[in-house]
Amino acid sequence: MYLTQSLQRSLQQSPDHTATVFGERRRTFRQFADRVARLAGALQRLGMAGGDRVGMLALNSDRYLEYVMGVWWGGGVLNPVNVRWSVAEIVYSLDDCDTGILIVDDQFLPMIDAIRSKAARAPVFIHAGEQTTPPGVLSFEQLIAEGPAIADAGRGGEDLACIMYTGGTTGFPKGVMQSHRNLWSAGMQRMTEMPPLRGGSNLHIAPFFHIAGLARAVVQFLGGETHAIVAAFEPELVLRTIERERINETLMVPTMIQMLLAHPDFARYDLSSLTRMAYGASPSAGAMIEEVRAKLPWVELSHSYGLTEACPIVSTNPPENHSAEAIASGLSKSVGRSCVGVSVKIVDEQGEELPRGHVGEITVQGANIMQGYWNKPEETAKALRNGWLHTGDGGYVDEQGYLFIVDRIKDMIVSGGENVYSAEVENVILRHPSVAMCAVIGIPHAQWGEAVHAVVVRKPGCELSEDDIRLHCREYIAGYKCPKTVEFRETMPLSGAGKILKRELRDPHWVAEQGKTR
Repeated sequence: MYLTQSLQRSLQQSPDHTATVFGERRRTFRQFADRVARLAGALQRLGMAGGDRVGMLALNSDRYLEYVMGVWWGGGVLNPVNVRWSVAEIVYSLDDCDTGILIVDDQFLPMIDAIRSKAARAPVFIHAGEQTTPPGVLSFEQLIAEGPAIADAGRGGEDLACIMYTGGTTGFPKGVMQSHRNLWSAGMQRMTEMPPLRGGSNLHIAPFFHIAGLARAVVQFLGGETHAIVAAFEPELVLRTIERERINETLMVPTMIQMLLAHPDFARYDLSSLTRMAYGASPSAGAMIEEVRAKLPWVELSHSYGLTEACPIVSTNPPENHSAEAIASGLSKSVGRSCVGVSVKIVDEQGEELPRGHVGEITVQGANIMQGYWNKPEETAKALRNGWLHTGDGGYVDEQGYLFIVDRIKDMIVSGGENVYSAEVENVILRHPSVAMCAVIGIPHAQWGEAVHAVVVRKPGCELSEDDIRLHCREYIAGYKCPKTVEFRETMPLSGAGKILKRELRDPHWVAEQGKTR
């Protein structure tokens, strides 16, 4: 259970197979492993000892994967920095886990001076990019060229592999401690449910600083597959890369898939090589599933549910549950059944297990569950209770063991004493042919406590009114669940992983009404 073993295996069995593709740059596993070993040697020369943290503030690239494997090869611990953060948030994460080395790409070179001046211990900065390396900053390429190719440190098991900071939507970010065993187990659990495509090529779109992106990379390394990478999600770049590199599989969140399908040049590209598309991070995907089936009928869809604290896998809904029959039966709305080695239990507020079909908090147990939160024993104790991770997600399990997400516990809307689950309302709104994206939130209401409020992005060129949304919803759901108010926007606030930031939509309403956030 050490994460570099997968690279050792590819180096032994398929050294000349393409490991990474980024733009016009291609490297074999032999070339990739040599660079990893040299980067590890250079990091050790800079002072990285066993268990020391090394950060990276960068968009996706082949160098990012070299950072991941290079730090592990040298015995260090990753601190992948959220690229959407402010300098203050970045510095907090660096200081919190005492990160001594920070790698930055071209995009974030302008932030170096501010980070250096504000950090409690200014890290050693390394520039990994195409621009000229500025004074006072080390060159990633020069370090690799001059670094000794060292032997693999072989850290594994319960050794810490990564500290991945949560988004910081409430208070300060929490550093999720993920061991080699945690990440290795999650990768194997995922592969058990969806075996790798031998010789396949995966397109990395999800950011590597996010667990979805990092875990996907771990799975591809375990499978010995090619890693094709785009720096960030741009619909036309993704379409062009799938066609050019004959990509077989990828992972996206529903918002990305919707933007891809809606691109005006979608039909111009040859996507026939694409056989699998995994999605996650949102239970509101009903309309997206139907559109993928219409436009890419040969593609196998699978849905995964997870969270950073589970590294991230909890359950998987396989391709057979995305058929017309599964859509009609409602099974496509499930996030599947728990993966091999993962146990799921639905509990009430006292932690007692609830009967099948009853909504409660989802709790999870398995070898993939985090060690805890870095330097936050109280937060760890709240999340890990009696050997179970309390996710904060609301859901239920049916008689066949299928898990259904109804909402984040904190996102559930209580209107006039009735519980309204935003995911259910979002699924209905997204079925409207003129809706590109939507989010449903609870806002203050004098009579009902909370009212259902929908934020909607129209598809280009479409006309859509507040009454249109209400009438559409009344065809499918009870009146108390229908939006009382509708707000139209040109864009949605998105996280670096493409998730809609509901708190940014919700907070202005609650601050204006009560002077506080919900």
